[in-house]
Amino acid sequence: MQPADIHGVSVYQRESSDFKFHPGPIFAQMILTDEVNRATPKTQSALLEAMEEQQVTIEGMTHPLPVPFFVTATQNPSNQIGTFPLPESQLDRFLMRIQLGYPDAKAERMLLSGLDRREIVARLTPQMETAELLALQRQVTQVFTSPPLLDYVQAILRHTR
Repeated sequence: MQPADIHGVSVYQRESSDFKFHPGPIFAQMILTDEVNRATPKTQSALLEAMEEQQVTIEGMTHPLPVPFFVTATQNPSNQIGTFPLPESQLDRFLMRIQLGYPDAKAERMLLSGLDRREIVARLTPQMETAELLALQRQVTQVFTSPPLLDYVQAILRHTR
């Protein structure tokens, strides 16, 4: 995977004798980056710019990303062949890290005998409009948090690290 695979590319238009930019998947509001540590360091860097700055730079032009912009990623164990280490600066951009094992026998049977996951995804319906989500995000900044509560949250964070 190269940065152009996520950013998009400029394609020469013979009729107009110029280049037309075709945006890549990074211009969606929600991105799933599967096996992010199989991407080359250059591609990881492009993803890092998107996550940190909410924009991408392509051929010297800066393009803003949609708001809201959210990235979910999976990664393979670092001892697998063909993986690249993720820099700490990239890992810091993710809110949480979850390790998943294999499902138990009952859950595995349900997965094997159930509907194709793509069919389930195709049936999902939006639960909120973008404007509603942005309004909720703005409201979060208005919530007062007392210093003792912040001390308590910090103590929990320190303990769980």
